[in-house]
Parts: sequence; C-alpha cells; structure tokens
Amino acid sequence: QVQLQESGPGLVKPSQTLSLTCTVSGISITSDTYYSSWIRQSPEKGLEWIGYINSAGDTYYNPALKSRTSISRDTSKNQFTLQLSSAAPEDTAVYYCAIMRTLWFYDYWGQGTQVTVSS
Repeated sequence: QVQLQESGPGLVKPSQTLSLTCTVSGISITSDTYYSSWIRQSPEKGLEWIGYINSAGDTYYNPALKSRTSISRDTSKNQFTLQLSSAAPEDTAVYYCAIMRTLWFYDYWGQGTQVTVSS
C-alpha cells in the first residue's frame, strides 16, 4: 500500500524559505519512471504544478516558480523535499506531494498540508 505524508511548518514568515518534506512508503522513489512531484492548490490559482524529481534524480520545475524552487531527495529515508525561497503571501496554499508513474497522471497523493505565509 502506497502512502505519502507531507510534513513541515504550517506558518512561514514572508521572505523566509518554505520547506516541506514528503515521506513515502510502499514504493521506492528511485524506481524507474517514477516522478516525485509537488503541487499546490489555492482559491486564486487552483491546482498548480510546482516541479518533480524523477527516479534518476533529475529535476524539472514550473517556469513560473523555477527561480525560487529546489526539490531534493534522501533516498536512504525514501523522502523528497520542497524548498521555496522568498516566500510571499501569494504562496499560501494547500501543498501536496504526489507520484506519477507516467506524465501527467498523478497515481498517488498525500493528504495535503496547509501552509500560510504571513507575518
């Protein structure tokens, strides 16, 4: 049974880095053709893809967020991490981690975690 769980602070101050970790069980994120992804959802923008790291360790980012985004992984812990720098109130959203077996269909989702950027 595949399970994904987001973790990290629910409140981030403006200009600081928004950091989240996704812990995965039931599947290895290094398996061939898997894309470990971050997505967010807000009333203003709806669902917005942030980026992914594939099973080879290559990263790809939404061009609108690329300059501020870093996705990394810890294969020994079967975890991957989102870092979004220079956070602003517009980054307030529910953040999800998800895994795609093929582009662009999300096979597995975490439950999501609310992150608010506010002073």
